[in-house]
Amino acid sequence: MSQTVRPDVYAGLSRELALALAADGTIRWLDPRASSLLERKAGDDIRSVVAPGTEDKLERLLTEGRTRVIEGWELLLRAGGQPTTVAVRTMPYEDGLLMVASLVSADYGRLLGAMGETMNELSALHRESERQQRLIVEQRETIASRDRDLAESDRGMVALHGELDETTLSLRQVSESRASFIASLGHELRTPLNAILGLTKLLLSETDGELNQEQEKQIGFIRKSADTLSELVNDLLDLGRIDAGKLQVRARRFDLAELFAALRGMTRPLLTSDRVRLVFEDPASSLPTLDTDDGKLAQILRNYVSNAIKFTTEGEIRVSVRAEGSDRVRFTVQDTGIGIAPRDLDRLFEEFVQLDSPLQRMHKGTGLGLSITKRLATLLGGEVGVESAPGKGSTFWVTIPVVHEEVRELDQMKARSSRIDPARHPVLVVEDDRQQLFLYEKYLEGSGYQIIPARSIEDARAAIEQVRPSAIVLDVMLEGETSWRFLTELKSDPRTRDIPTLVVTVIDRERQARALGADEFFVKPIEGDWLLKKLKAMSSAQQPVERVLVIDDDEVARYLVRRLLADTPYSVLEATDGPEGIKLAREALPHVILLDFVMPQMSAFDVIDELKADPATRGIPVIIATSKNLDEEERARLAAHTAAIVSKDKLSREVAITRIREALSKALPAGAGRR
Repeated sequence: MSQTVRPDVYAGLSRELALALAADGTIRWLDPRASSLLERKAGDDIRSVVAPGTEDKLERLLTEGRTRVIEGWELLLRAGGQPTTVAVRTMPYEDGLLMVASLVSADYGRLLGAMGETMNELSALHRESERQQRLIVEQRETIASRDRDLAESDRGMVALHGELDETTLSLRQVSESRASFIASLGHELRTPLNAILGLTKLLLSETDGELNQEQEKQIGFIRKSADTLSELVNDLLDLGRIDAGKLQVRARRFDLAELFAALRGMTRPLLTSDRVRLVFEDPASSLPTLDTDDGKLAQILRNYVSNAIKFTTEGEIRVSVRAEGSDRVRFTVQDTGIGIAPRDLDRLFEEFVQLDSPLQRMHKGTGLGLSITKRLATLLGGEVGVESAPGKGSTFWVTIPVVHEEVRELDQMKARSSRIDPARHPVLVVEDDRQQLFLYEKYLEGSGYQIIPARSIEDARAAIEQVRPSAIVLDVMLEGETSWRFLTELKSDPRTRDIPTLVVTVIDRERQARALGADEFFVKPIEGDWLLKKLKAMSSAQQPVERVLVIDDDEVARYLVRRLLADTPYSVLEATDGPEGIKLAREALPHVILLDFVMPQMSAFDVIDELKADPATRGIPVIIATSKNLDEEERARLAAHTAAIVSKDKLSREVAITRIREALSKALPAGAGRR
């Protein structure tokens, strides 16, 4: 059943407005829809419905629309009393134009509204940004002013530092002079003291005849005075060595029960009264094994026990140890002696301090024992302290790390050296002094050389079995052994005789070192610049630049190899295809060839066949670099005639250098298959 729909109903859904305009903008005709929305009639001016600000656009439309068809223009008209965006199409008609205006959807209008809000927000943000910029400018001016003030202060500080440097230098010279004087005086005193002690011991043994009671008493006094003087000299020598920085940590792993057993044997003879008991508590089984200088730790505890014995007339002296956290231990020496006044506790560990008391006057000393104890504890990375009260005894303690810092750092150095960096030359450093090893590592850091530490000849031999060093730095005066025989072994063994060897030691034995085959000689302390200069000179003399030929049609791949091998002892030659690569290989005789598997003109198999057919190029190792997933047959065929197969997506500096070194080590002996 059909039904006729009135035209005015369709008109309500229409989005089109039709108008005919004269050249001057007068409306000649408009459809009912346009008349209703624009609220205009024939004879009105179209300019009266254009939103303010768009008049120029309308004038341009009236001018151009009389001569050509216009598509896609937009105008802002007042439709239904509201500014409405319309899409306009026109065509010339008589002396004017016909116009169809399509109403843009309300969504678009809402979008424009949202954009307007956004623009408002952006405008606000812009204003805020400008405000902050002004603040920043003001702050910069303030900072600049303060910088000028600081610059003036810096100039004053520089002048002050200059004065401090001069004072520090003067104090260092005084300290060095004092240490030198003490060391010299100590050694000078020790010689006659040893004679006195030896002679008094001989006399008291009555080897040359009996002594009467008075003579024995007199010689006893001499012996006691000589012992006191000997203790003073030993303290002075210890102090001099510590001040001069010549006291080294000789760390080793040891058990606490072993330490206490040795201390018990050393300190029991010091007891002179049955009224005092010396007790060593058994260390708990849960306590760790220590890795530090047991000799210096024993000296600290021995000083504590000796002091306790001097100032304890009856009761007990107890030595114990317990854990302090997870990585430290605390040793305690507790006595029931006379105690110490609170005012004296702070200066107890200072040099030449002796507290005034009847017992102190009976046991005269140097006042250096506790000062040396504190310095030894500091050398071990620890701390000392005391808790005491008059008449209630004293508790002296020392806390040290379970593992000495130098041991930990050396372990870290060994761990680093166990991972050989293919981009760096390994240098074997045979040196028993940990600090010297750290110094060598610092010298070689970032220089293209990697340190391989060895603290004994046994360690050095083991290191050479693991890696062939580019050079060897050898101290011939190791603790407990000399290295002259090891130097002879190095230079007589065909496998190591060509490794450059640099002898460094504290004595001037250059003639002997060179006679045994040393390439260079230096007396400690060694200088970093000199070491690097010599290593580079010896490396360049022993390790000529190796030529690497890259045969690849991909320019990016060739560039990548050039960058990967930059700053290495390899020079890169390039060929873009197989024929050019074969020609260059015959002319330049490279040491290694990096060959792309897929190339135009010749396959990798063809290039390899040509190279192997020529005696001049037959011995050159070939490394295949490819992006292709090779099948088993291709891999098997290549493996029979190449040194390695590398996937391009896994090619890195380390991989490239490692594969080249492996290829060179597998190549024919020098000169074989070469012109």
